[in-house]
Amino acid sequence: MADRITAARVIVTSPGQNYVTLKLETASGLSGIGDATLNGRELAVASYLEDHIVPMLIGRDPARIEDTWQYLYKGAYWRRGPVTMTAIAAVDVALWDIKAKAAGMPLYQLLGGASREHMLCYTHADGTDIAHALEAVETKRQRGFRAIRVQAGVPGLKRIYGVHAPGESHDAPQDAPSEGDWDTPAYLRLAPQLFAAVRDRFGPELTVLHDAHHRLSPNEAAQLGRSLEPYGLFWLEDSVPAEDQAAWRRLRQMTTTPLAVGEVFNSIWDAQTLITERLIDYIRSTIVHAGGITHVRRIADLAALHNVRTGFHGAADISPVTMGAALHFGRWVPNFGIQEYAAHPAQASEVFTWDWSFADGYLHSGEAPGHGVTIDETAAARYPYKRRYLDVNRLKDGTMWDW
Repeated sequence: MADRITAARVIVTSPGQNYVTLKLETASGLSGIGDATLNGRELAVASYLEDHIVPMLIGRDPARIEDTWQYLYKGAYWRRGPVTMTAIAAVDVALWDIKAKAAGMPLYQLLGGASREHMLCYTHADGTDIAHALEAVETKRQRGFRAIRVQAGVPGLKRIYGVHAPGESHDAPQDAPSEGDWDTPAYLRLAPQLFAAVRDRFGPELTVLHDAHHRLSPNEAAQLGRSLEPYGLFWLEDSVPAEDQAAWRRLRQMTTTPLAVGEVFNSIWDAQTLITERLIDYIRSTIVHAGGITHVRRIADLAALHNVRTGFHGAADISPVTMGAALHFGRWVPNFGIQEYAAHPAQASEVFTWDWSFADGYLHSGEAPGHGVTIDETAAARYPYKRRYLDVNRLKDGTMWDW
């Protein structure tokens, strides 16, 4: 007789960062967990799961992962979007966790076995100015990182994405988003100066990346890409709005700096044009926001056909559960490129345990059955949800702008 799902619980916890986790239990005694965290809109996904999906899961066969994915995607009629696809991802990853445990093997083995022994990862280094950013890069190098995303404050601007003031805390609840400001010409002057300084101090061997966070027009992004060509970036991320497919065509023609995008994508349809026309070099869609392992595998397969590699989103608001799943996926996927890794808050280790690890610039998936991540529900209850928002951004004249 086929196994059945007997219980499904949504766990909302905030150990330094809000996380939403779905836990599934089966009649055979197995359990699996999936991440359902959508930073800044966490409770929307929790409600989607609790009020709409959980009642449909009880009694289903946990082994029928593909059928369940299609049931949740096609059955809702209202398809795609970050809330829906994050909720589906939580179910999907929990089911893959259960299936791998039932098989008694780490998840990467179930996907097809290892294509590599470990995965190159990059972390973040930022500073309020260039000198401060260089010191942050040195700190991360001392911790063993071989690849580093570098951001620096822009003269004349108070607060911008990717740059944190010394001692700035992100643990307090918020009643409204924090506001940053923006000046594109000043940023375009700063960026080549920043990477000239990075290369002057650290030489050509350090792998460096940069994030423009969707703020530029195609012409502005082309100026940036061309100005950074002498410094050999691994990639320039999110240079123009992700949804503006035509902008990427123009940008691709105007710079040879490698291009990456996709952390805000929720489906293969978002990435289809960019991949099939080879307008990007790296696709950054993440398992938690793009429908889980079942769907991201399709994105990665399409990318492989067009010489595009993976570079999954991995900020601190990505739960340890997603990191575990991503590393098993990265251990298998043939067109792996790099994995983002911004360490989780210290309190997260009180709630989650994980089998993955970092050493000498690389991440290792671990060998425990499943994706190797577990949750302590008692510890999770000690960290209640705190409302938080992503920042918003305005031009210096007050106009709302891309963050």
